[in-house]
Amino acid sequence: MKIGCLQYAPEVGQLHTNMAKANVLIDDAIGDGRTAGLDWLLLPELALTGYNFASLEAIAPFLEPTAAGASTKWAVDVATRLRCHVTVGYPEQAADGRRYNSTVTVSPAGAVLANYRKTFLYYTDETWAHEGDRQFFSGNLGTLGRVSMGICMDINPQKFLAPWDAYEFARAALQADSPIIALNMAWLTRQTADEVAAQRADPDGETLAYWLERFFPLIDAASRRPPIILVMANRCGVEGGAVYAGTSTVMKVERGEVPVRIFDILGQGEENLLVADLNEAPKWSVTTRSERPPNS
Repeated sequence: MKIGCLQYAPEVGQLHTNMAKANVLIDDAIGDGRTAGLDWLLLPELALTGYNFASLEAIAPFLEPTAAGASTKWAVDVATRLRCHVTVGYPEQAADGRRYNSTVTVSPAGAVLANYRKTFLYYTDETWAHEGDRQFFSGNLGTLGRVSMGICMDINPQKFLAPWDAYEFARAALQADSPIIALNMAWLTRQTADEVAAQRADPDGETLAYWLERFFPLIDAASRRPPIILVMANRCGVEGGAVYAGTSTVMKVERGEVPVRIFDILGQGEENLLVADLNEAPKWSVTTRSERPPNS
């Protein structure tokens, strides 16, 4: 299986500009053969509209009908062109008027397979979105098989008030026994825009360590379970005062002296399409440790 993460820097409210930029990155990947045999392409949270909307009034013009708006149509076009599954984040306006921070997943044939609504809202989401009506997502996604999915804040303690070691998302994924766990993200960094620009090709180590800490139950159970693939599809760039961490990665958690290994990872400021071939050996091993930076 080949899994891709399209990491880039969309601008808030610039839907068509963002689509064009994403298309260029995909075309570049097609040109050098990276998309050959791709099974699943994941984009960030609110991937084509941008994320950092200040209010309901600001995001209202960009709300899309459930799995039927501009983001879904773009995903269908890309999925049928690349002949792969595509998951993209978008701001959803449901038929009953409720609004959600959602992802839609479409098949290589362009059929909608899943529409997931973010369960745990970050502060920015709370200005316009409702909590999802089901806790996280686990289910079969076409030929991908059984998958667990979440969106960014879902891996944090609920409202930052739940116990740190509740690990709600990680425990739900573990209970679902999904071999693939994927997150669409707009995850922030504690670094400044200048600091990120100075080391844009380097992953954000603090962010990576934090993500792994939030999956402690999976890592702790690695010796007793089949391997699990972790996919973190983040964005990069700056929106107002929000600086994003990039560092999109595909990892493997399995039994062994070093339970976490990385197939590939992008830098904190890179705009690129990462493609990980799960049939190849991971490139790096990770020593896990506990990190707790405040984040989205």
